[in-house]
Amino acid sequence: MFILTYDGTFEGLLTVIYQCYYQKLTPDDIQVEGEREKDFVSRYLYIKTENEKADRVYRGIEEKISSGALKNCYHAFLSDDPNRSISIYRYLRLGFQQGGKIDSYLTADTVAKLHGIVQKVVRERHRMLGLTRFVELEDGSLYGKIRPKYNILSLIAPHFAERLGPERWMIHDVGRGLWVVGTGGKWLLRDYHLNRELKLHKKELLFQNLWREFHQSIAIKDRKNVKLQGQFMPKRYWSNLTEMQQAPSKDGEKKVLENEQ
Repeated sequence: MFILTYDGTFEGLLTVIYQCYYQKLTPDDIQVEGEREKDFVSRYLYIKTENEKADRVYRGIEEKISSGALKNCYHAFLSDDPNRSISIYRYLRLGFQQGGKIDSYLTADTVAKLHGIVQKVVRERHRMLGLTRFVELEDGSLYGKIRPKYNILSLIAPHFAERLGPERWMIHDVGRGLWVVGTGGKWLLRDYHLNRELKLHKKELLFQNLWREFHQSIAIKDRKNVKLQGQFMPKRYWSNLTEMQQAPSKDGEKKVLENEQ
């Protein structure tokens, strides 16, 4: 097998696409360097990221295929699917041949696979828009903790930037150690591992308890169905939802996060 590797950035993958086209490379797979163990049978070639080449591919996708195809590629890239890179490459190879009609080829295996990955990411984004819970910190900023299945911070950030306006806010993907920080309609994505505790505003615990009481008061005990609830809102999200947590003890009243990476 002939395998191309890159640094794991979207620009890096676009550089790989560029080199495949101009150097007539036909890889059997494309992988992030270090993401998988190398075998002794395959031949590997590392492609260094070059922003100028990545920009040319970026513009080429928009102009020769469509902006929708570019959006599909970016969504698929954020999926963390182990086959995302080769799927994007094959989708674009067909796209540069067929142009804007590519997404109408729903029976083509290349298109169907990529669309399947994209749909999973879009669903996860939609869930996080409704399930992200914020708490107010001691300094008045808003903090949200999530653990999404896919790397969707950059997809939900524009929504919260618009919704929260002038507020100072941050959303923490604790599984990946990624943060999005925003205020005034603008936001920034950062890679940062927090190893200290954040402190809640003195009124936050009161509001959390009121929310739990409201959640319990509207529930109909006789119609409680945990299995069905888990189908609509998978249990992997529950740990970050205020209404699904027990009220903290007095010793832990102000603790939000401690040594979580």
